[in-house]
Formats: sequence, C-alpha cells, structure tokens
Amino acid sequence: MTQPVLRPEYPRPQLVREAWMNLNGPWELEFDDNRAGDSEQWGRGQRAFTRTVQVPFAFQSKLSGIGETDFHDLVWYRRTFAVPDEWAGKRMLLHFGAVDYSATVWVNGQLVASHEGGHTPFHADITMALTDGDNVLVVRAEDYSRDVTLPRGKQYWKENSASIFYTRTTGIWQTVWLEPVSGLYVEKLKFKPDIDTNEIEIRAFLNQAPAAAGSRVEAKVDIRFKDEYASSTTFTFQQAEETRTVRLQDFNDHGLGRWWSPERPNLYDVTLTLYVDGRQVDRLDSYFGMRKISVEAGKLMLNNREYFMRLILDQGYFPDGVLTAPSDEALKQDIELAKAMGFNGARKHQKVEDPRFMYWADRLGYLVWGEMANAYAYSEAYVHKVTREWQEAVERDYNHPCIVVWVPLNESWGVPNILVDKRQQQHALAMYHMTKSLDDTRLVVSNDGWESMSTDLVTIHDYQWQREDLEARYATLEKTLGPKPHRRQVLVGGTAYQGQPILVTEFGGIAFKKSEWEGWGYSGAHNEDDFLQKLADVVEPLLQSPHVQGICYTQLTDVEQEINGLLTYDRTPKVPLEELKRIFGGNIRI
Repeated sequence: MTQPVLRPEYPRPQLVREAWMNLNGPWELEFDDNRAGDSEQWGRGQRAFTRTVQVPFAFQSKLSGIGETDFHDLVWYRRTFAVPDEWAGKRMLLHFGAVDYSATVWVNGQLVASHEGGHTPFHADITMALTDGDNVLVVRAEDYSRDVTLPRGKQYWKENSASIFYTRTTGIWQTVWLEPVSGLYVEKLKFKPDIDTNEIEIRAFLNQAPAAAGSRVEAKVDIRFKDEYASSTTFTFQQAEETRTVRLQDFNDHGLGRWWSPERPNLYDVTLTLYVDGRQVDRLDSYFGMRKISVEAGKLMLNNREYFMRLILDQGYFPDGVLTAPSDEALKQDIELAKAMGFNGARKHQKVEDPRFMYWADRLGYLVWGEMANAYAYSEAYVHKVTREWQEAVERDYNHPCIVVWVPLNESWGVPNILVDKRQQQHALAMYHMTKSLDDTRLVVSNDGWESMSTDLVTIHDYQWQREDLEARYATLEKTLGPKPHRRQVLVGGTAYQGQPILVTEFGGIAFKKSEWEGWGYSGAHNEDDFLQKLADVVEPLLQSPHVQGICYTQLTDVEQEINGLLTYDRTPKVPLEELKRIFGGNIRI
C-alpha cells in the first residue's frame, strides 16, 4: 500500500506551477557522530543508511518516527526518486524549504548544492546529474548545537529544554520537492503596492538573460480581483529583470472594498505566462494585496488610517513536530484560534516561519511581524551568518501582504552588550538600515523589547502583572519610556525618542495549568476565574493608555516547559474563546 505523502500541500504559495513532485516521506537516515561520512564518501550514494526518518520532520520530533533528542550534529539522508516520463526534455530543479543548519547535496554522486542557514530555502538545477530510472539523492546536514553565536532562535544549546528554550531541530524540517522548468523560466516575482496612486509595481526575474539572438521573450501578466475586475500587462525582456507598473481600476469606496487588511483580506490573483517567439515556455500563479503600513505624525497607520495592533506572541512550536507543523491545517488553525480570541496578528517569535503560515495569514487576514531566529552571543562570524540569512528571509517573504513589520533583533540577543559595545550598536544599526534598503514598504524594529538604536517603532517588553502598577507606568509618556523591571533602557547609543509609536510587544505570560504538563510562567493563576481576572488586569491598562498603540500578549500556546499560553500545547483553549475575545478585543482609549 502506498503511504500518504506527508505535508502534501504546495510549498511555495507565492509562485505556483502546476507540475511538481513532493519528495517528503520515508528517507534513510544515519547519525554520523564519528564523522566517518566524508572520508568514506557517503555522498556517492552507494551506502545504505540504517534508520528511517519521515521527512520533513526533524529526527528530534515524534512525527519523524525517531523522536531522539540527544546531540547528533552530523546526519545523512538518502532516498531514490524517478523523474516522470512526461517531464522529458525539461530542466529539473530540486528545492529544500529549510535544512538546519548547513546542507550539502549530491545526486547520483555529483555535488549539486550547498547552503548555510537553518531557516531559509535553496534550490539547485540537477539536470546534468540525472540518469534514466532511479536517481539517488543524498543530503549531508550539519548542525552546531552548542554554538551560541549561531542563528538558532529558541533551540537550546544544552541537552534538555529549560527556561525559555526548547527542543533543537537538526536537518531537514520543511518540504523537499522537485520541479520541471524550461531552459528559460521565471525565477521570481516581486509586487510593490501603492494604494495612494492605486498602482502595483510588478518586477519579473528570469533565471538568465535572454540569450538567443533575434528571439522575442515576452511575459503576459493577467490580474484578477474576484469576478469584478481584470487587467493585463506585457513584459518584453531585454535582460533578466523587467519592471512594469499597472494602474488598477479606480473605485469610489476609498479603497476599502479592495485594500488588504485583517478585516478585509482582499487579494488580487495573478497569472504570468512566458513566451519565446510566441511559444509558451512557462506559466505560474501568484497573488498580491494592496496594503500600506506607515507612521504619520507619530500614529501607526494601516491603509492611511490609525490602527491598533492586537498581537499574540507565537513561537511556532508543535508537540509532535517541534518546528514543523504536523499539517497545513494546523498552521491555519493557529490563525483562526487567534482571531477568535480577538487578535488581529502575531509576532512570529524567533522563527522564520513556514511560507504556508504566511499564505494563510494573507488569505484569512492576519498581521505578521516577521522576525529573525537570533543567535545568543556576538562574534564576527555571527554577523556574517545572520546578515546573509536575514537577507534571504526578507527576500523569501517580501510579497506577503500580511507582513507589516520586520524584526531582525529581539531583546539584544546576539548583541548582549549593546549598551556599551560600539560594534554591537553598529551591527544593530546595520541590520535596521539593511532591512530598509531591501524593503522600503514596511516598518522595521531594530531590537524588539529594549535597547533600540534607530527604529520605526518603540517597543517595550514588560511582564509586570499588577494592574495598579501598569496603570501608573503607562499613564504618562515619561513613565512609559522610563525604566522597567528588566532594568534595560528603551533606547541606547545616544538614540533619542523621536515621537515613534509605542507598543508593548511582550507582556502577560500568566501561567495556568490545564493539562498534565508541568511548567512555569511570569505569574500564575489558580482557576479559570482567577486566570480571566489576571488577564484583564494586564490587558486593560495597556488598552486604556494614551501612549500605547499596540500590544502583543505572551503567548498563544504552552510550549514544552512554558505553561503561559492561552491555549494548551495541543491547542485546547484554557478558557472559552469568547471570554478571551471580550478581554483582548476591548475598547482602546482614544
């Protein structure tokens, strides 16, 4: 009997082609603790491995079929695949959603790819390595579990999870897939919306410049909005990148009927067809949203209107999958549950999330703060690694209208001495300005929580849980920007407050045990009524503050030893959802 494919959904929702092959499922696996694989040339594919792992789940997870959390920093994967006959004559691209931390890939013994960065995708053209019949695919994945200068997010560098750190992920943890393309194909699309002019800038990138003398290379782009509107434009490629700006149909409702927001997640569908001398060589589907995030006169604006962000801190961990959601439906469910509790978005905390999460956020209407998985300590090697991987993350997710804020650093992770260390200050500045140079359509927080340098939003983490203390602390601007219990300055390096919107982007963290799980939180509740009262005590003072323009509650779910979620680790609400919505959806002070 054929086993069902694990995580069968299309893995790249912003650039969809009809033909593809999912390579998830059972792979051979070998731990290489003695580091014999390189000298014995395991990459040639001639050696069978002794374990079986269910890709895309890391071996530390239950869903992998192994569930072993000991340190195994060098692992090898092996499987075979055959190219469908109907793909004959096509180029073959091999894609990896994410491999933690570094990957080296062979096909039939030929080296085809290498990549560093545990959260970002890569691909390789493997056409020249293929043979008729079965092909052997081998992946060498190496992690550096104890290296605290490695961009790792919440993965702990010690053997057992503790405090705010969780189970490690090593190796393949997102979908592996094969895709046939022509010799000339569209490698990337970028959409830049402008609601003020009602225009969409479309940039199309080919895999190479058109080479054949006299060939005419064109792309027809069709834009659709539900069944109400259609438009098209044509690119003529003289080089590998071309840009067109399309004016969309005017409307009389100030854009509300077609702009994207959590309340109205309107999307335009796009089909691009590529032709060479009139012959179709590529076709793909995508989408965009007309959305603007900005700051005007110190006010946080969505689509040119003041907007209060009600966010939830979302770690993106799952009981049986660790960093990998057990299903596409599980990613969707997290968003639906958060919206049912009164939230309009999330900070995806210390994780570059699976693109399918952003897809559902786009479709369902859910703001996302895209955050880098930080290292814990500073070094020159860390700067090189985090800078490269962050650029890849921003590039991957640029088109998603749900993403409104980029967060390259959090709570001085990776820059623990930023208060006094000039190098670390310059690194934070560099990450801020680099992000702005890659994307001028979104806001950037240089160091979320405290000790910011240049920043578009001033963000504060505050786990005070006494109502009267929070009411006093956020009553005036001076107190709002003043010292907090963590004894960290809000701004450092000579940076002065310049009137940016102020948001409290971590608070609460109230522990409430509703399962057999033992754990901790920043404060505790004894029963449901006590939990609801303590939630109201920390939420309402912030909603009523004249200076706070957004909140982010800690956190969506319990995670391993942390039991401070609004949901248990298996996503069971601890109290009725409507009671939570009453608190988090409460009135804000105007």
